Amino acid sequence: MPTSPSPNDEFLAAYDEYADAIFRHCYCRLRDREVAVDLMQDTFMKAWEYLAAGNRVKNIRALLYKIANNLIIDHARKQQHRNHDSVEDLLEEGIEFAGESGEEFGGRFDESLVVATLQRVEEPYRTAVVMRYIDELSPKEIGKALNESTNVISVRINRGLKKLKSLLPDPSYG
Repeated sequence: MPTSPSPNDEFLAAYDEYADAIFRHCYCRLRDREVAVDLMQDTFMKAWEYLAAGNRVKNIRALLYKIANNLIIDHARKQQHRNHDSVEDLLEEGIEFAGESGEEFGGRFDESLVVATLQRVEEPYRTAVVMRYIDELSPKEIGKALNESTNVISVRINRGLKKLKSLLPDPSYG
């Protein structure tokens, strides 16, 4: 008779699967490696505390991103100013664009240009674009993580991409 995995096993599997992605998300939003590591660890600690309290979760990935986003917001509120590393540092850390539109941008633009330009896209559109194309979350997963409807998230992604494209130089003149 097969047994279902224990909550501890499920948590360890989630850590193995999502720790790097949560770190990249925190780093891309804050651009500070040490803070990103701390927030990634805090994310998993809070998730563990939530699960250890007997709460059950259907989508651990959405829970992790929701916790990470809340921690990022809390951190940003405490900061007087942000640490602005160079784009080269960001790329050295292994931040990559993924997904269909990310690949489209990568084929037409230098990734460093896209990352630098993305910083000029205002919130909440930047967060939606980062979560969709860097973190590779679906609009539904982003909506769960941010407590928004899938429709609102889709609109934010579209508006964020339009703004990003308007800020990027015309590739035909390169």
